[in-house]
Amino acid sequence: MADIVRNPPDRGARIDGADAPSPKVEVYLDHAASTPLRPEARAALRSWLGEDGAVVGNASSSHAAGRRARVAVEEARERVATALGAHPHDIVFTSGGTEADNLAVKGLAWAGAESGRRHLVVSAVEHPAVRDAASWLADAQAFTVTWVAPDADGTVPVDAILDAVRDDTAVVSVMTANNELGAVNDVATLADALADHPAALHTDAVQAFATLPVDLGHLRVDALALSAHKFGGPQGVGVAYLRRGVPIVPIAHGGGQDRGVRSGTFAAALDAACAAAVEAATLDRAELASRLPGWTDRLSAVLTTLHGVRRNGPADPARRLASHLHLSIDGVEGEALTFALDQAGVRASGGAACSSGSARASHVLEAAGVDGDAALRLSLGWTTTDEEVERATALVPEIIAKLRAGEAVT
Repeated sequence: MADIVRNPPDRGARIDGADAPSPKVEVYLDHAASTPLRPEARAALRSWLGEDGAVVGNASSSHAAGRRARVAVEEARERVATALGAHPHDIVFTSGGTEADNLAVKGLAWAGAESGRRHLVVSAVEHPAVRDAASWLADAQAFTVTWVAPDADGTVPVDAILDAVRDDTAVVSVMTANNELGAVNDVATLADALADHPAALHTDAVQAFATLPVDLGHLRVDALALSAHKFGGPQGVGVAYLRRGVPIVPIAHGGGQDRGVRSGTFAAALDAACAAAVEAATLDRAELASRLPGWTDRLSAVLTTLHGVRRNGPADPARRLASHLHLSIDGVEGEALTFALDQAGVRASGGAACSSGSARASHVLEAAGVDGDAALRLSLGWTTTDEEVERATALVPEIIAKLRAGEAVT
């Protein structure tokens, strides 16, 4: 493997862009971290942020302003449920995917413990919201966890999950699609196989929802997590699907909202915007899923012609997200690469954005055995244009070459 060329940013310089001129064309290829707000979600927010002078009441209040807010929340709940093929009673709005994952993993585990089941089966490539919640249950709550390794392409074998399930298993958690590699798991087959087992099945569908259909009328999971800003909704709101009849213990207590599962004041504006984004994403999902692979494949074809650049994840397009391209790159340092790309106007991620600032290697890449000096994730979404893709195919190889040569990137 070639020596790593280190070209870190000037630590004395400002990197927030306040003093630097913006590039003529901004290339946003970090939709897996956060996707721009859809106009439908923006309109829903504006209608509830007081622009018309209306008072936004507390949805738990009995007066007119409170009743209006409650109607908005319940209408949003019904719209999300319809899009997901679920019952409105099963939909709980949260502050995002992290809370939805924690509510499911911890709440279902605690409910299982009440019946003497204190074992969890979790894939080794889960998002930290799931991974850390399971680790905390093991470290602080005397649960045991079986971590199931993925195949080399990042997918988690169904048979390996089933082999790990025991009589005392309380929760099985396998993400629908991986946030780094874009690997898609066969959650439907797993759900069918676990239908007669008392263990609750949870899936983090945060990355999958923008391009993969989610029909909870047929997908027999007990819990599912979504985050609105991954498919064009606002940051700060998400969805936890919690199937009726499945016991769950709340992770926070208070006013008893949402059938006592998730106490707290309803966020009418965010919930309405989330519902609008869910509907918009559902309507254009098929078109988006058919449009993005041509662009990710074009980027891959150009970049993998470079020496020491490899595409990671499943080779089968049906087993990977249409939106994701993950690359290993030899001969450059990861932080230098993402910084140089940012300076050139290309917004991308060196791995998972939730781990930015950490010097640790990605647990996903370690579990899948992915090597390389640097990792680069390019993720596309509903605002991606052909112009952005063309500019990226020109800029990324140029920047890699300059970094390898030890040249300054401006």
